[in-house]
Amino acid sequence: MSILIDESTRVIVQGITGRDGSFHAQKMQEYGTHVVAGTTPGKEGQRIAGIPVFHSVEKAVRETGADASVIFVPPAFAIDAICEASDAGVKLVVAITEGIPTLDVMKAVKFLERNGTLLIGPNCPGLISPGKCKIGILPANIFKKGYIGLISRSGTLTYEVVNALTLGGYGQSTCIGMGGDPIIGLGFIELLQRFEADPQTQAVALIGEIGGNAEEQAAEFIASQMTKPVVAFIAGQTAPPGKRMGHAGAIISGGSGTASEKIAAFEKIGVPVAKEPADFPELMKKALHT
Repeated sequence: MSILIDESTRVIVQGITGRDGSFHAQKMQEYGTHVVAGTTPGKEGQRIAGIPVFHSVEKAVRETGADASVIFVPPAFAIDAICEASDAGVKLVVAITEGIPTLDVMKAVKFLERNGTLLIGPNCPGLISPGKCKIGILPANIFKKGYIGLISRSGTLTYEVVNALTLGGYGQSTCIGMGGDPIIGLGFIELLQRFEADPQTQAVALIGEIGGNAEEQAAEFIASQMTKPVVAFIAGQTAPPGKRMGHAGAIISGGSGTASEKIAAFEKIGVPVAKEPADFPELMKKALHT
């Protein structure tokens, strides 16, 4: 099994006629993902790599049975695109777009919750279940089918940790880049819950970073609810207080959200914390055999 996506997932690419949308639609299709439709207002009737383009998500869902959507729409229009997908009955929306205003994301998250739509992102690389389905911009060649789940706030670190795991002989069940903005859809806890319930997943790699308290909350959940081993990594260990480091959510404020605090929270409950991505295979080996 896997979480959120599998071989049966049917994907719409919103913004498919743009440069990024068309390029990644073809990459997803080449991987084996069922990309069944794309949407761009005013471009209905076109085809991108054989994928039909529709004017609206509602029509695309009605004619193709799509149940997931990926957003390659500019920031000014991305929230409308996310809400349109939810309103059309799409069950999973993956928002790749970065630079969406936080207040807009807050409104969209509430709207999607009311509709029962799950959101990954925004400002994320997407997710992949190796050998089954890829939604987003993840470089497919580094992933390998296996039993390690992965959750990350960082796109680049996702690739580094996955590459280390793959080279170390540890394939993955599902890998999710959940995004590093202050407000996102599914977070650590919601994804940990799904990995805990997934028979294929035997252990979880968790990649956090400075800013906020999501990692501390994840540690509390792991201590009380997780039976599967978790190995963590925290980025930004040398970041100065008050300076944003890459992500909008990666800022230390008022002495909270530091890497040392997050590392201490994990170590307190027995979760090993890697000093660098290359440490993951050895730590995962120990965690699985403890």
